[in-house]
Amino acid sequence: MTISLKKLGPGLLFAGAAIGVSHLVQSTRAGANFGFGLVWALLLVNLFKYPFFQYGPRYALATGESLLDGYKKLGKGVLWTYFILSLGTMFTIQTAVTIVTADIANTLFNGILSREIWTVIILLICSAILIIGKYNLLDKLMKVIIITLSIATLLALITATLNNTTAVDLKQILPKNTLELSFLIAFMGWMPAPLDISVWHSLWALEKKKKQKSFKINSAIFDFNIGYITTIVLGLGFIGLGAMVMFQSGEPLSVSASDFSNQLISMYTSSLGAETYIIIGCAALTTMFSTTLTTLDASPRSMAKTVELLFKNTSKHLYLTWLSILVIGSILIFFFLNSELGFLVQVATVLSFLTAPFYALSNYILLSSKHTPKAWQPSIKMHILSVLGITFLILFSIWYLTTL
Repeated sequence: MTISLKKLGPGLLFAGAAIGVSHLVQSTRAGANFGFGLVWALLLVNLFKYPFFQYGPRYALATGESLLDGYKKLGKGVLWTYFILSLGTMFTIQTAVTIVTADIANTLFNGILSREIWTVIILLICSAILIIGKYNLLDKLMKVIIITLSIATLLALITATLNNTTAVDLKQILPKNTLELSFLIAFMGWMPAPLDISVWHSLWALEKKKKQKSFKINSAIFDFNIGYITTIVLGLGFIGLGAMVMFQSGEPLSVSASDFSNQLISMYTSSLGAETYIIIGCAALTTMFSTTLTTLDASPRSMAKTVELLFKNTSKHLYLTWLSILVIGSILIFFFLNSELGFLVQVATVLSFLTAPFYALSNYILLSSKHTPKAWQPSIKMHILSVLGITFLILFSIWYLTTL
C-alpha cells in the first residue's frame, strides 16, 4: 500500500512538535546512562498516552470543532484552566526550544554569529514562514523536515551500529536511587510530548480539512498514527545512538539541554567519524527547528481560539496578535531573564507534566459524552486503555511528587 504525502499533515506536525528535547536530549541521555535498559519506559508511556493524543483529531473530524470548543461544552472552568496553564508555560517553553535550536546552529556554523543573534534569526524565520505561507507552507515544510530528520537519524543509527564493537545488552532496568528515578519521571513525563499537544492537533486537523475536503476522520486517524509511530521509532533511534555511542563512555553529560545538544554532536562525530558531522548536525538541527516552528504556530493558534471562545472575540487578527506576543515575549525572557531560564523552564515543564491527568480526563470525558457522535466514541478497547492511561498518569504524578 502506498502512502500519499498529500494525505498526511497534522500527524507530521504533531511529530514535529513532539520530537524535540524529549528525543534529542532525553532519549539520548536515557541510552547514554542506561543503555537499552529504558526501552520499556518509552514503549509503556507511549501506549498509555496514545488514546488521549488520538482523541484530538478524532473529535475534530467527528464534530467539525476543536477540542477547545469541546472543553467549553464541558464547562467554562475547563477552558479557563487551559487558558491559564497555556499562558503560564508558552513563553518559557518557546524560549527554551528556540535557544537549543540556536545553540545547535551556532555549533554547526562555527560560531560565526552569537547565540543571541541566532535566537532572534530563528524566531524571525519561523514567524515569516507562518505569516507568509500560513498553514499550507507549514504543512508542506514539515513533511520535508520529518523525512530529513528520519533519514538522518536512521543513517546515524546504522553508522553507529556498524562501528559498535561491544555486545548489545537488551536487559531492561528499573532505576532505583532518587537521581535515577527523577530522570525516569522526567523522561516518561515528556515522552513523546505533553498532552496539551492534543489540542494543537485538533486545530491542525481542522485547518487540513479546510484545505483538503477529502481529509475525513479515518484519514485523520491514519495520519495521526503515522506521526505517532514516527515519534516512537525516532525515540528508539536516539536511545540506540546514546547506548552505542555514549553508554559507559566515562564522559560526564551536561545537565543543560542546550549544552548537551552541542556535546551530543561532538561526541557522535568523534566516535563515528568526522564524515558523519553533517548527518548528525542535520538530525539535531531539524529535530529542534521542527519543534520551534510547530510550537510557534500552535501556541498562538490555540490561544487565539481560546480567547475567541471565552470573550466572543472574532477578530481576524487574533492569531497574528498572539504570534507577535509570543515572539516578543520569548525574546524578552531570553535577554532579561536568561540567568533564571533554567528555573522558569523547570517550573513550566513540571506544571505541564502534573497537568497531564487534567488533559487525559478532559479528552476522555469529552469523547465519551453526548458531544461526540456515538459512532466515533471510544471503542471498548479504547475505553479500557483510557482508564489504564488515566490511572497510570495519576499514579505517575503522585510518584513524582513523593520523590521530590
